[in-house]
Amino acid sequence: MSVAIEDRPTETVREEVIDQLIMNYSHGEISYQAFEKRLDKAMETDNNAELKALVEDLPLKADTQYQQSKQQDFGVNFIPGETEDVDTLVSIFGGSDRKGRWKVAKEIRSLNIFGGSDLDLSEAIFTQREVRIKIFCLFGGVNINVPENVNVVSKAFGIFGGVSNSAPSDADISAPIIIIEGVAIFSGINVKIKRTMKERFVAFADSLKKMFA
Repeated sequence: MSVAIEDRPTETVREEVIDQLIMNYSHGEISYQAFEKRLDKAMETDNNAELKALVEDLPLKADTQYQQSKQQDFGVNFIPGETEDVDTLVSIFGGSDRKGRWKVAKEIRSLNIFGGSDLDLSEAIFTQREVRIKIFCLFGGVNINVPENVNVVSKAFGIFGGVSNSAPSDADISAPIIIIEGVAIFSGINVKIKRTMKERFVAFADSLKKMFA
């Protein structure tokens, strides 16, 4: 006997519905406009019946190949191994950055005086479960982009400055954790996800559509 739809966990139902929407869009069963409209509703509503109604007319369900592709695309680039103990970025009357597919050190130190740095971890390779980012910022700024499914703890603070953290802190317990420490004086530290979950879903769906075309 199956569990009544209203008694199932909403986040589980939402995930199944979004998977089915992506599956049908990527195989050409619905248009992009219909996919985006239904995706918006799936991410907004907390009503299980409304969620299931979004896919009642769709013929395809997520299969094993889909789940494997999803796990590969949404998973953090975590490859246990050795890496540098410390990576230092110095920005004095200038700027520095790390981006693309780079190996993250155990500890990143960022010194910014009348300068700024950009740390893009969205495609980086993590070899450690815990990474520390230590920041000193004076009349400058630091932007940190993180992947969707990591845990972020911000211990940084501002003096005549600000620290903004819109990154997740409730990912899987086994996911890497990024601990941000330091101070921003007449400066700003901005921590965020590079792409929203909707943008991530759409990009994944488009990649599957190209693969199945």
